[in-house]
Order: sequence, then C-alpha cells, then structure tokens
Amino acid sequence: MLHLGLFFTGVGSQLVWTADDFASHTHIDTFVKTVKTLERGLFDAFFLGEGLRVRENRGRVYDLDVAGRPDAITELAALAAETTHIGLVATQNTTYNFPADLARRLASLDAISGGRAGWNVVTTDNAWTGENFRYGGWLPHDRRYERAGEFVAAAKELWAGHAVDRHTDLLAVKAPPTVPARPVIFQAGDSPGGRDLAARHADAVFSANTDFDKALAYAADLRSRLVAYGRRPDAVRILPGASVVLGDTPAEAAEKAVWIQREQINGPRAIAFLEQYWNKDLSGYDPDGPLPDIEPAEGELDPSRGTISIEHRTGKLERIAGWRKLGLSIRDLVIHVSPRHNAFVGTPGQIADEWARYDEAGAVDGFNLLPQLLPGTIEDVVDKLVPELQERGIYRTSYEGTTLRSHLGLP
Repeated sequence: MLHLGLFFTGVGSQLVWTADDFASHTHIDTFVKTVKTLERGLFDAFFLGEGLRVRENRGRVYDLDVAGRPDAITELAALAAETTHIGLVATQNTTYNFPADLARRLASLDAISGGRAGWNVVTTDNAWTGENFRYGGWLPHDRRYERAGEFVAAAKELWAGHAVDRHTDLLAVKAPPTVPARPVIFQAGDSPGGRDLAARHADAVFSANTDFDKALAYAADLRSRLVAYGRRPDAVRILPGASVVLGDTPAEAAEKAVWIQREQINGPRAIAFLEQYWNKDLSGYDPDGPLPDIEPAEGELDPSRGTISIEHRTGKLERIAGWRKLGLSIRDLVIHVSPRHNAFVGTPGQIADEWARYDEAGAVDGFNLLPQLLPGTIEDVVDKLVPELQERGIYRTSYEGTTLRSHLGLP
C-alpha cells in the first residue's frame, strides 16, 4: 500500500500565489480545510514547513514568501482538535532549538493528538537564521548532522523516560524526562550525513529522489545503511517529495504544468534570484529579456546565508559565463537552473499506473506531495487520483488505526 503525505511549505516558489482561488497562507481556516480534505483522502500525514526568520533579499524583507505564520507545533495542536486520524508532522530545526524544550513540545503534540505527532528533522546552515537566537553563528554542513544526531538521540532518551546528561562541543543538555511519547521521526536531508542520520534514527525519510532510477538507487543505498546500523532494511518508510499535475487529457495536464512552472518562477522572483549572484539591484531589468549586461560584483555568494545550495556558493563568475552562452531570458534561465522535484503530469489513470510501477519495484513506500495550487491540487488528488489508486489495490480504502505509527505500519 502506498503512503501519502502532503508537505505545506512555508517559503519558496512552490505555491502559485496568483491563482484566482488561492487560499490564505496564514489563516487557520485554510489549514483546517486542507487537513480535513486530506483526511477524507485517507492520507497518512500533513507536514507543516517552518522558517525561523522572515526571508530577505539584499537586506530587505522578501515579500514573495510567507510572513507571519504561527508556530508549527501550536498550529498542529489546533488541527489535532479538528481531525481524528491524520498524522501531524512539524518541521523542527536541530541547529538552533534546544533538545529538552523541543522534545517536551513534540511529546505534548503527540499526547494531545492521541499518537499522531511527527517530527521532520531538519538542520539549518546559515548565520542569518542564527541571528534570531542568542548564540547566533552557524555550523558547517558536516557538523550540522553531528549535532542533529546527538540532538535526536537525546530527545529519544527523554521520550523513553530516561534522564539525559550529555556534554559535547556541539550539545549540552542535562534534563529529566517530562512527557513520555514516541513521535514518528522523519528526516529530510539527502547528503551522506543526512542519509546516515536517517539510517540511525528515522522512521521515514522525505527524499528528493523522485525520478524512477534515482529512487531505486536511493532506496538501495538507504537500506544498506540501515543494515550497517543494525536495523531491518524495511525499518524506514521512503516518501520522496513529488508534485502532481492532473488533467482530463494528457495534453491538458501538460499545458497546465507549463503554466504552473512559469507562475512559480514569476518575474520578480526571477530577478531576486539573479540579484543573489550579481549582488546588485537588477529591478530595472526585464525578467523576460536577456541577462543583465553589467558585470556582477566581486566576491562569492555569502556562505552563511543559506539561500543557495552548497555546491553553487563558489565559482559564480564561471557559472554566470556559462549562463550567458545559453541565450535564455532571465526567467527562462531561472526556470532552467532552479532545483525541482519531479512532477507527475498526466491523467489520474496514467499517474496511478506510474505509481504502481514504483510500488511494485520497491523504489518508494509512497510520496510526500508538494501542492502548487490551493485548494485545487489537494482536491484533484483526493477526488480523482485516490480512487484510481484504490482501484489498482495499492491504496487503503479506510484507516486501520488512529495513530501515525499505525498508518505507516511502524512498530
């Protein structure tokens, strides 16, 4: 049986804000309607993304991302009262939170929801977010995962009813247990450090490897790591992030997918992306025109900002020179170079057949969906795609339990 979650992101270009029926990204009614629709569609979980600081671009608040969303755990606690089955997963950072405090808040969500809480473990590599915390600073990539491993281990000990007394150069915690619980642990990193963290501690992974061959390779790699850590090869559920674009015909779905992509990377967002590389005001340039005819400022991208992937923070002049040779407009270039999760585009029947192929091959245990339209994407999946999956016998027709662990088939 395939497992489905939905990731409600907090930042980035995933959601199309210009759609006529776009729901408010900060109003509680949007979240209540969303989780109730997902529960009607028998989804395993609702993931709530979270950022710990309002995004900025060149020193000013970036007004194309969400600002003002409530704290994730607080919001999920409210949604627990509106639902009865669906898992409620909070994205929570191990770089700047404190283990005893976060463990208690996650355990409280698990208690309030009757065993439906989950923790999407993430790390943050930028000092920009750290400025919101009293000790500031930032950690190099490999050390982030060292701290995350120590952090998760401490939280699990507290949930199991053990006092914790750990002191390393990355973590200092001395605390008695408070609220016993066992939230489901999700892990979202894809680097070697992230995969090792998942193999040691996770119950499920939110992978970026959605392409069929990459999904197979990722599953094989993760399962070998699980065995190396003394766990069963099927101990972790693999749920790649994926977007879905449905149409009544293949042509309609393909046309809709092109529209979504160009609305996600709109003109202002494309300009802001290039400003990170040029480190200059490019607002006077036409996003559908050629690349800026001025040279970028000297110096590489600020490695403490965390807004560009690690591998793209150096060599910017060579990268820009390569971009110029492509002959693309600013917006087309940004669409071309922006990282994207694989989109499944087609009729409900076509996508159900494709997912059955993934399921049969053992490439995935399900998908964590990334909606582009609210409420449109969610309603289409629940009303059109879910029945096709059920018809093929690869999706539940009812919940068999009331906890997130039972939905995922975890001990």
